Amino acid sequence: MEIINTVLALIVTLGILVTIHEYGHFWVARRCGVKVLRFSVGFGKPLVSWRDRRDTEYVIAMIPLGGYVSMLDERETEVEPELLDQAFNRKPVLQRIAIVAAGPVVNLLFAVIVYWAMLVSGVEKVAPVIGSIAAGSVAERAGLQPGDEILTIAGRKIHSWDEINLAMATYIGESISVPLTARKGLSGQPQGYQLSLIDWHFNPETQSPLSALGIQPYRPVHPAVIGQVVEAGAAAKAGLLVGDRVVAIDNQPVTEWGQLVDIIRENPGRALELELQREGQRFSITVTPDEKSEAEGVVGYVGAGVMPVKWPPEMLRQVRYGVVESIGRAFSQTWQMISLTLDSIWKMLEGVLSVKNLSGPITIAKVAGASAASGVEAFAGFLAYLSISLGILNLLPIPMLDGGHLLYYSVELLRGRPVSEKVQMIGLRIGMAVLFSLMGVAIFNDLMRL
Repeated sequence: MEIINTVLALIVTLGILVTIHEYGHFWVARRCGVKVLRFSVGFGKPLVSWRDRRDTEYVIAMIPLGGYVSMLDERETEVEPELLDQAFNRKPVLQRIAIVAAGPVVNLLFAVIVYWAMLVSGVEKVAPVIGSIAAGSVAERAGLQPGDEILTIAGRKIHSWDEINLAMATYIGESISVPLTARKGLSGQPQGYQLSLIDWHFNPETQSPLSALGIQPYRPVHPAVIGQVVEAGAAAKAGLLVGDRVVAIDNQPVTEWGQLVDIIRENPGRALELELQREGQRFSITVTPDEKSEAEGVVGYVGAGVMPVKWPPEMLRQVRYGVVESIGRAFSQTWQMISLTLDSIWKMLEGVLSVKNLSGPITIAKVAGASAASGVEAFAGFLAYLSISLGILNLLPIPMLDGGHLLYYSVELLRGRPVSEKVQMIGLRIGMAVLFSLMGVAIFNDLMRL
């Protein structure tokens, strides 16, 4: 069932993003008088198709990993004389630029709309209160202490841990002093601090910016109570049920969820005796954790999740803005994500970030499934982030992508004549090599994360 849910989440996610991207091309092409032959969501064999009164064919195809808008073009097919004025290649270069740019631009605007809707409806966030600080870390040297609530970073107001991670991710590889304000407890007076970053590096595969600073968020104590059991996992096979409380493992008392996780991770492939409490009765079962490879080595896992606990009301922040104010904040949030994406691409080219951070369809499917399971807010946020990534990717000046076409048309606009077919074919081969290489790396990374 989990696999089915993950696949469905991937199809819905890509279906939405591909549709709005291609609709951008489609809508502007129609406004420029270009005849659209086909609007396809997906590749391969059509599953469903129909035509409108303008004889445009709409298709939902078998492979949901993309889509396309096919337009009348003399370079691809013979065009009847009476339709020449509707051919894409006959349109002025500025109209062709508008048609090509429309797809990525709509992806970015979609993110703005999603963020606007979230800000207007309101989102609940957990206050960024520090739980613990690692000895000798950047946070400790700055003077931060457990119990401090972080209020701003580099002048930007902070509401949640996600915002801290986003703010700090831009500083990877840099030597800089980042100003931060925090207060003691939930009602203290704000104080200023400086995070001194010296050639600040960490591996995003195994660390978040937060943990690289030496900060662990405050978390309420989670009892060792099972809240989720993955079908066909080691926990399910052993007979664990939702609501079971783990009292001990191999006669070692267990009082909270973190202990349970640590013991299981440290014992991959080794049978463990779990003492459970279920409906007032105590009994024991044997569980053998499955094995999986992570950056730190082989660890154990059983396919079980913790029973959620309620946060104290004073630890929750309701973030909501008015209809008009949310517009500016939505654009600001989108721009922050655009800047972070471009910065990450540049740092990969510089070698500051590893290409191991590239992700493909498997990772997208897993994150889409997890965000969908977490609720509408999480899924909407993931959609906005992925839409921005798709928009930026397509604007990169790589032949085969929208950005490659925009590069050619920009040269044509400056020179007054099109780029030669020979140069375009060379660019196409280079673009194919680059894209297939990136896809290969991304898929390889996906498989290594399984």
